[in-house]
Amino acid sequence: MADENRPIIIKKVKKGGGHGHHGGAWKVAYADFVTAMMAFFLLLWLLNATTEEQKRGIADYFSPHSVAPSSSGAGGVMGGQSMNLEGSLNSDRSPVGITISIPSSNEEADPTEQAEESETAAQKPGEQGPGQQNPGEISDEALEREMAAREAEQFDAAEQALRQAIRGVPELQDLAENLVVDQTPEGLRIQIVDREKTSMFPSGSAQMYGRTQQLMGLVADAVASLPNRVAIKGHTDATPFSSGSGYSNWELSTDRANASRRALLEAGLDPSRIQSVAGRADQEPLIADDPYSPQNRRISVILLRENPTQIGESGKGSDSDG
Repeated sequence: MADENRPIIIKKVKKGGGHGHHGGAWKVAYADFVTAMMAFFLLLWLLNATTEEQKRGIADYFSPHSVAPSSSGAGGVMGGQSMNLEGSLNSDRSPVGITISIPSSNEEADPTEQAEESETAAQKPGEQGPGQQNPGEISDEALEREMAAREAEQFDAAEQALRQAIRGVPELQDLAENLVVDQTPEGLRIQIVDREKTSMFPSGSAQMYGRTQQLMGLVADAVASLPNRVAIKGHTDATPFSSGSGYSNWELSTDRANASRRALLEAGLDPSRIQSVAGRADQEPLIADDPYSPQNRRISVILLRENPTQIGESGKGSDSDG
């Protein structure tokens, strides 16, 4: 009975402790501040990343100059009800049209303009006037000249790349004098010639020396990036072949040209680019005054022109470094 009469005591605890009076409004204000700062720095970054031309383009986009300065209708762009009168109309039944001023019959026309119109009307559609050329022909000629000029630049770049590659190989630097590069009506001609004390092949043999094969690899690398077809020619001097088996300078020059072809293919040249392989014996001497000169013994790798009829000034040549 004593427990039933005991008083019940209820304690109420205030939630939130002693910080309830602050609230969370400051968090919203701080978030807005951080967002504004991020937008500000993003704007600064965009302004710094754009060029002056892009900035002018953006400015022109937001301030177009094609809108007429006069207001129509309710004052907005294209706010009128008709195209033939400025401003708003009381009626929406006005026809849509464009006014074109036609000169009256009593106005005098400009004599110069009248003469030009008469000549134009008298000329037939397919007929060329005096001093005029067919636009198609002009375009084709300009295109051919542009192609020839671009091809000459590519040939110059290939020559520079080849000489730079030779300078980068110490054991081949002595062969720089054995390299003759020029531009002919056929195309870019790269010739590997013999010198007095430096030969590319053993005497009477088509088995090239190792340095010759390495030089052929550099030639293949220099012309690999160009699309032109390749012609290979072998040449000898006028010294007759000493063998009595019927093997002559014709066979020797042809075998050396084929050996050069194989060396180019082993160096990575696309086989489909080889157009011709020929032996010319002593019929095309490099030193015409001395048919027995060792420089007449050579291999010619010719990067053929895509359009040999359009040569112009691109037929210029350049001698070897020696």
